Amino acid sequence: MSVATSTHPNACPALVLNADYRPLSYYPLSLWSWQDSVKAVFLNRVNIVSSYDVIVRSPSVELELPSVVSLKDYIKPPEWPAFTRFNLFLRDRFTCQYCGSKENLTFDHLVPKSLGGKTTWKNVITACSSCNLIKSNRLFKEAGMHPNQWPYKPNVNELHKNGKLFPPNYLHDSWLDFLYWDVELEA
Repeated sequence: MSVATSTHPNACPALVLNADYRPLSYYPLSLWSWQDSVKAVFLNRVNIVSSYDVIVRSPSVELELPSVVSLKDYIKPPEWPAFTRFNLFLRDRFTCQYCGSKENLTFDHLVPKSLGGKTTWKNVITACSSCNLIKSNRLFKEAGMHPNQWPYKPNVNELHKNGKLFPPNYLHDSWLDFLYWDVELEA
């Protein structure tokens, strides 16, 4: 396919909405490359909700690149997110739970692995590397360090809510009706 404008197609990602017109994910924002969105259109898997003023052409087809697509089939979101480093940081709002720093984040086991602690939602918190080194392999009480928030197992809605606190640097105008970003961080 060739492009019929000076805007490069790689600068035209498509916001992907579920069949209920909600984003599949807020953080990271559910986006597809122009190639994936065009492929989904031709496979009849999505509806085009909005388009860019960028046209791609093949010998037999001309199409405005989709800027927003909705899935034709509803994907039921999982109730409980997987335990991953990214999801842990998102739960804790990318903030050290000991000192409040947002730099050099790692994760810390409240009950250290060396003392039998498990890598689970209820035993792991976000910590900056400095606090993690200070605490070392001791219990948080022994180190005189108390987390600002106790670890817990979040549901997907809580992670979506936290994800809304971190809007991406780029939001196309056609996406704004489907995204609801908080203006200020909640305390």
